[in-house]
Amino acid sequence: MSGLFMGSVILLAVIAMILAISKFKQHPFLVLVLVSIFVGLVCGMPAAKVLSTVKNGFGGILSSIGIVIVAGTIIGTILEKTGAALVMANTILKCVGKARSVLTMGITGYVTGIPVFCDSGFVILSPIARALADRSNVSLAVMGTALSAGLYATHCLVPPTPGPIAMAGTLNADLGTVILVGLVTSVPAMLSGLVYAKHVASKFDIPANPEFTVEELMEKYGRLPGVVHSFAPIVLPIILIALKSVADFPSHPFGAGAFRSFMSFIGDPVTALIIGIFVAMTLIPVSEKENSFAWMCDGVLNSASILVITGAGGSFGAILKSLPLADALSSTLLSLSIGVFLPFIISALLKTAMGASTVAMIVTSAMVAPLMPSLGFTSEIGKALVIMAIGAGSMCVSHANDSYFWVVSQFSDMPTNVAYKCQTGVTFVEGIVTVAFVYILSLIFC
Repeated sequence: MSGLFMGSVILLAVIAMILAISKFKQHPFLVLVLVSIFVGLVCGMPAAKVLSTVKNGFGGILSSIGIVIVAGTIIGTILEKTGAALVMANTILKCVGKARSVLTMGITGYVTGIPVFCDSGFVILSPIARALADRSNVSLAVMGTALSAGLYATHCLVPPTPGPIAMAGTLNADLGTVILVGLVTSVPAMLSGLVYAKHVASKFDIPANPEFTVEELMEKYGRLPGVVHSFAPIVLPIILIALKSVADFPSHPFGAGAFRSFMSFIGDPVTALIIGIFVAMTLIPVSEKENSFAWMCDGVLNSASILVITGAGGSFGAILKSLPLADALSSTLLSLSIGVFLPFIISALLKTAMGASTVAMIVTSAMVAPLMPSLGFTSEIGKALVIMAIGAGSMCVSHANDSYFWVVSQFSDMPTNVAYKCQTGVTFVEGIVTVAFVYILSLIFC
């Protein structure tokens, strides 16, 4: 069977997937499973092998990252419920200064977006954005755009956000390396968003109309956890995961004995994030202990949709890996010499068409996985850069079919036409700047 035929089948399947999800509002889990079966059968795989491949692909990806996704979501939920996210925001405000309020909102979004979904993060932090906009006499459009840019940068690029974790699992990438590369790559993404907010969003005058000042917000939450305590549930797991990556270096910087084994164990993403859950649980005040089980359940429920979509994406990826598609297309891809721009373009098209960044990341990584050798990105840094390129594509662009678009517009009092110029525009700029930065990194390291 020719590569052209298989390519046509996959293209048709992707178009059908986009229509089913965006136009007919079908859940991505069901659509991805059906598309996986369709592609396998039409490309000549025996029916029994199609079903076994779909099941193995679903279970395989969840066996590596399922616990990590659930644990990360639970941590984010607890940070939100206990007011720790607000403490992090206020700490950044004190360090950066009220005079640099736009930078404050960008950095606040950047940090909060690592453990908390961007939608939830924007809702939590929007009162601070209003209070700062009023205090610094800046349009709420600027503050909302800056906050959105900061949240989006880490949401699309830095684990333990589910999308980047799912991509790392699909591409079999070292999570510590992905975190480190993501933290670096997301900085120019955030900064480009701040520049856009100051020079474009500033053209739209939206009054802040704050309900509370920053101080009143802090008081409204009641007794809040300390600064170190608030940052610990997310910072500690990241440090442990990074140390595991160092321990696994071929040079054995921690030796080859018991200490290295201990660091590899405690720095495994599953272990590190479970430790993060227990640290987060210490944030829950005694008066709220009876609600701790309900908060844990909220985290589990919030992760459920991501888990099934990730598993279905694993099924699709397993089907693609079972086809000789990579061999058929490798020479064509090599002749194009577009490197990291290929996964970026695929992800951007899916994101723009479907609206969901996480779904675009999961599907694109599944499509790209069989082609990694052809693209020449087989090293750990190479895999991380492909993940960054896919994440950049998943930013382009947030518009009316994206729930985040409406969260930003509604909580920033933006009319729809203004939201297109602010939110859609800033996500496009972030994506382009990010993929350009990733391309430069690929020239240096790959």
